[in-house]
Amino acid sequence: MILILFGPPGAGKGTQAKLLSDYLKIPHISTGDILRQHVKDGSLLGKKAKAYMDKGELVPDALVTDMIFERMQRPDANKGFILDGYPRNLSQAEALDKNIKDKNSRIDLALYFQTSKDIIVKRLSGRRVCRKCGRNYHLVNMPPKKDMICDDCGAELYQREDDKEETVINRLNVYLKQSTPVLDYYKKQNKLQTINSDFAAEVVFKVIEDILGARKSAGSKK
Repeated sequence: MILILFGPPGAGKGTQAKLLSDYLKIPHISTGDILRQHVKDGSLLGKKAKAYMDKGELVPDALVTDMIFERMQRPDANKGFILDGYPRNLSQAEALDKNIKDKNSRIDLALYFQTSKDIIVKRLSGRRVCRKCGRNYHLVNMPPKKDMICDDCGAELYQREDDKEETVINRLNVYLKQSTPVLDYYKKQNKLQTINSDFAAEVVFKVIEDILGARKSAGSKK
C-alpha cells in the first residue's frame, strides 16, 4: 500500500504517519525528517535547507526529490510506504506518479488533514524540542516533568525558529497556496480523502482506520 499524507504544519500528519507505519508495517518517509537530519549533520544540503526552513519557506524541489526517490528504493519499502511532506506541488506529483508507474505500482490513497488556523498556531507555538536527543514536547499537551528540561537526557529544550507564531502563520499561508493544485490533482483521480484533524490523535486515527477498512472491503467485493 502506498499512502500520501497532506496537511499544513501542525495538522498532526507526522503523528498519524507513525501510527499508520506501525499499523500497516510499512515505512514512514518524511521529507521533514530527512531534511532535518541533514541540517543536524551540517551537510551542504542541510545548510541550504536551513536557510529556507528558518524563514518558514518551502525548500526547493531540487533539494528533496532525489532523496525521496532514493529512500523509496530501499528494501523496507518494497511492500509500500507512507509519504509525509511529498509531493508538495503539481510537478512533484506528476514525477511521483511516473516513478511509481515505472515500477508497476500505484498510489492507493491521499489523505488530507484539514485543520483550523487557531489550532495550528496553538499546536506549533507550544512545541519545544530537546537540543540533544530531539524529543518533542508541548507546553500544554505534553510538558516535560521539569521546566524546559528533557525527561530522557536532561538537556535543555528550545523553540525551533519555524515554530514561532509569526513563522507558523507564514508557513501556513505558503502551504495553502501551493497545496491546492496537488489536492485537486488527487481529487480528480478519486484518491483524495479529507479528514478533520482538529481532534485528538486517537480520534483522527480511528477515522483513518475506518476509511482503510471501507476501502479494503470495497476492494474485496470487486
